[in-house]
Amino acid sequence: MLKKAYFLFFCVLTLWTCSNDDDMIETCNTVSNVNMSDLTDNSVMILWDDASTIGSYIVEYGTSGFEQGTGVQISSNETSVAISELNAMTTYDVYVQAICSVNNVSMLSEVFSFTTLEAPCNPIQNLTISDLTDTSVAIAWEDSFSVGSYEIEYGISGFTLGSGVVTTVSTLNYTLTGLLPNTAYDLYVTTICDVNNTSNPSDALSFTTMATPIVPEFRPLLSELNIYQGNMADLEPSPYAFEYSLSTKLFTDYAIKQRLIALPSGEQMDFNGDGLPIFPNNTVIVKTFYYNNDETDLSQGKNIIETRLLIKLDGSWEYKTYIWNDAQTDAVLDTEGAIVPVTWVNADGMTQNVDYEVPSETDCFTCHNNSNVATPIGPKLRTLNFEYNGSNQLQALIDNNMLQGLADPMTVSVLPNWEDTSLDLERRARAYMDINCAHCHTDGGHCQEQSNLRLAYETPFEESFISQSSSSILTRIQNTIPEYGMPLIGTTILHDEGVDLLIDYINSLE
Repeated sequence: MLKKAYFLFFCVLTLWTCSNDDDMIETCNTVSNVNMSDLTDNSVMILWDDASTIGSYIVEYGTSGFEQGTGVQISSNETSVAISELNAMTTYDVYVQAICSVNNVSMLSEVFSFTTLEAPCNPIQNLTISDLTDTSVAIAWEDSFSVGSYEIEYGISGFTLGSGVVTTVSTLNYTLTGLLPNTAYDLYVTTICDVNNTSNPSDALSFTTMATPIVPEFRPLLSELNIYQGNMADLEPSPYAFEYSLSTKLFTDYAIKQRLIALPSGEQMDFNGDGLPIFPNNTVIVKTFYYNNDETDLSQGKNIIETRLLIKLDGSWEYKTYIWNDAQTDAVLDTEGAIVPVTWVNADGMTQNVDYEVPSETDCFTCHNNSNVATPIGPKLRTLNFEYNGSNQLQALIDNNMLQGLADPMTVSVLPNWEDTSLDLERRARAYMDINCAHCHTDGGHCQEQSNLRLAYETPFEESFISQSSSSILTRIQNTIPEYGMPLIGTTILHDEGVDLLIDYINSLE
C-alpha cells in the first residue's frame, strides 16, 4: 500500500509541474520545397514554402560542396530571395533556415543545387570602316569583353546572312581585299565566345567601294583606262570623270559627242582667264563620237564610232584615237585613221548615210596645234559657262573641288550658242566660226600663214578679215572637196544649218 501511495503522488506531481511550465519552446519547423526561378548566368531567385509562415529566414549559399557556415548568408522576411553576382556555368548549393526567435531556429533545409547558365556572348560595338579603295576596305570594332574571336561575313548589298563570304579573325580590325569596284556591300561581325556560344550579328555596316581609278595612259584597249563603268556601250562615265558640254557646238558630220574631263585624285584645274584653265599633269580629256540609230526612237540604241583622248603627261598634251568595234564592247587604239560607213535615221525620220572619217594622228595635230604645241580646243571656261545637267558647269567644277582660283562664274564671259535664234545674226555667226574654225584661223594655228582670217569670237571685226575674205568663205563652206572645203578636217558632208547661217551673215555685210 505504501508503494502505491508514493507512485500516485509522483504522477500527480509530474502532471502538475508540466501543466504549469511557462518556458516550454515549440519546435521551429524546417522550410520545404526549396526551388528557383529566373535563372541567368549570374543570378537566380530562390523560393521555398513555410507552413508556419514565420516570416524570417537565413539563406546560405556557396559553390557546390562548400562547408556550412562558410558560405554567403542573406536574410529575408519573404519566402524568396534574389541572389546575384554569381559566376557563369557554376554549380551552387543553397540552404534555407527558418528563424522562429532569437534562440529558436529550424533545422537547415535539404541542400538545393543549381548551375548558372552560360554567359551570353555580347555583340561588338562601334563597327567602322576606313581606307576605302576600289577593291579593299579596312574595318574595325570595339569589344569591351575582349573575347578575342570574331566572324566577319560580307556580301553584295542585300545578301542573306549565311550566304556571304565568311572569315574568322582574332583581332579587333581586319582589311577586306578582292572586292569589286564601285559595288555596294553589307558587312556583319559576330562575336564567338565558344563553339556553341556566339553573339547576335552586329547591325549591317553598308559601304560602296570606290570606282577603279582612270588610267592616264594610252593602252591598247579603251576599256583598260577605266573611263567607263559597267557595259561599255552605255557610255556610263566613271565617277572620277566630269561630263561637260559646250555652249556652242562643233560640227562633225552630225555626230553626237560626249565630253569628259578626268583629273588625277586630289588635283584641281587653275583658273587662267576666260580661255583654257591650267590642267594638272595626268589630266585626261575624252570626246566620244556616236550616232543614235534612230533619232525618233532612242530605244534603238547608238552606234559608237570613236573616242579621242588628250592626256597631259609631263607638262605636254598627247593625243590618240580609239575606234570602237562592231559589237560595241570596246575600242582599239588607232593612229592611222579610218573610214566608217554610218547609216542612221534623223529626227525628221529620214535615213542618212555618211562615210565617217576617223582622223589620223597627223590630222589630230592639224587642229590641236598651236605654235607647234598640242593643246585642247573645247573646254575653255567661256564655252563651259552655262547651265548643263541642272547647274552652271563652272559652279559645278568649283563645288566639286575641280577648279580653283575662280570665285564667281558671272565674271567669266560666255560664248553664245549659234543655234539660239533669239540672238542677233552676227553673234551667232561669230560663235559658229569660233568653235568650228578659230583653232586653225588664229595666231599660231594651222592656217596662220595661209590666211589672214582671225576667227576667235573676241577678235574685233575689223581685225578678223571676215569682210575681205567673204567670197572665199562662201565658196569654201559650201564645198566638200578634200583640202579645199571648210572646215578642213572632220567633215565629209555639208552642215546645212551652219552653211545657211554663214551665208546669211556674209550677205548681211554687203
